[in-house]
This record gives sequence, structure tokens and C-alpha cells, in this order.
Amino acid sequence: MAASLALRQVTKRLGDRLILAQVDVEVAAGEIVTVIGPNGSGKSTLARIALGLMAPDGGAVERQPGLRVGYVPQRVALSPLMPMTARRFLALRPGVTAAAMDRAFALVGLDPGLAQTSVHHLSGGEFQRLLLARSLLAEPSLLVLDEPTQGVDLTGQAAFYRLIDRVRRELQCAVLLISHDLHLVMAATDRVVCLNHHVCCSGVPDKVRRDPAFRALFGEEADVLALYAHDHAHAHDHEHHSREEGQGHGG
Repeated sequence: MAASLALRQVTKRLGDRLILAQVDVEVAAGEIVTVIGPNGSGKSTLARIALGLMAPDGGAVERQPGLRVGYVPQRVALSPLMPMTARRFLALRPGVTAAAMDRAFALVGLDPGLAQTSVHHLSGGEFQRLLLARSLLAEPSLLVLDEPTQGVDLTGQAAFYRLIDRVRRELQCAVLLISHDLHLVMAATDRVVCLNHHVCCSGVPDKVRRDPAFRALFGEEADVLALYAHDHAHAHDHEHHSREEGQGHGG
């Protein structure tokens, strides 16, 4: 399958610091690829290069012709002095229609009753869903999420990752997810790229879990993950169908 997005041997320096060294990442339509790594490993720089917000110093970025990109950032700071409803927040996108906003609300599982609620009164999980809804207004063929569950509690994080899975299945879009959350991400992704300025290891989650480079990078947390993975594999399949996406909004 042709890649929606491919980073080939991408290198980036910021001043004297080498941030990315010959990094290869591919994401195909309908696939979730997660980039994990410690703080300062170059994950957000990689996301900005993927989005076209930053140019690499070396290598190439290949995008499928006509690629439409949606983006969910780490955080959005809105002044509490600026009254804004959830619906008005979506309407800030030029040319958006009322029907498109209604579809986005439905796709991310937000209660339509929240449309007239101030964004400042939304929980962390609800606000992240609103950011996701805004990114979906572009009808993206590639969705890039940079640490999308910061400030959201564990239950809300699990619900959000299930939502991402649902979105990619319905839209058949490619998803590039940037995260440091090993436990939930490993259960929610098709492939993992372990980054520490260079690609330490990559592949399906079970392969990466056992890779010595992954264990060297994450230490004891990697050992805990190996135990967690077995139990979670059973619980995830059961809960995926037995729990509504709307649960776990709280942040």
C-alpha cells in the first residue's frame, strides 16, 4: 500500500543540536503509527516536519498528492476573558458549514448539548474531543496528533485512543500519533516507531516490546509494559464493544 506520508532519512538540527538523525517513518491510509520516545527525543520536531511547518535539513518528506491534513496539537491556550462556545470554536475555521460541525460533533462522540457550552467549562477529555472535531472539519486523509491526551485522566485517555481507532476506521485516514504513554498507545496502534533522535526500533507493538533498544530506552517501564500487555489484550477487546465512546470524558 502506498504511503500517505513518508519521511525518508530526515535530519534536523536546531543550532548546534542534532534533533533528528536520518529518521524514516511511513504511514499508510487506514493505519495508526505511533512515535514514542522520552522528552527531548525529537518527537514534536518530527510532527512539525510531517505537517510541513518545518523543513528538514536533510532527507525528504513525501506526501500523497492531494493529501488533506488534520492536526491536534499538544495544547491550545484560550484566554478565559474571551467567551467562546464549543460551536463557535469550530466555526473559526473558514468556510465551515453547520452540517460539517454537526458531523464532526457526532464523529467524536460529543453530546450536541455541549455545542453552546463555553469551552472553558469543558472537561479535559471533552476539550480534546473538541480539538479532534476541529481537525476533522478538513476531512483529513492524514491526522497528526501531538501528545493529544495531556491533562486528561487515565479513563479519558483510554476512551480517546478508542475514539482515534473509530475515526481512522470510518474515515480510512492515516494517523500519525506522537506520544510518551507506553501502556495505552501500545494497545491502540498498528506500528510503533521508537525515537531518540534516531529510530531505535520500529515495528508492530509485540515486536517493539521485546526489542533490546526499546528496553534500554524505557528501562523498568518497559518491563512493566510486558506484563500489562497480556492482561490488556483481553480487556481491550471486551471493553471496546461494551463501553460507549462517550464515557470517560472527564479530565
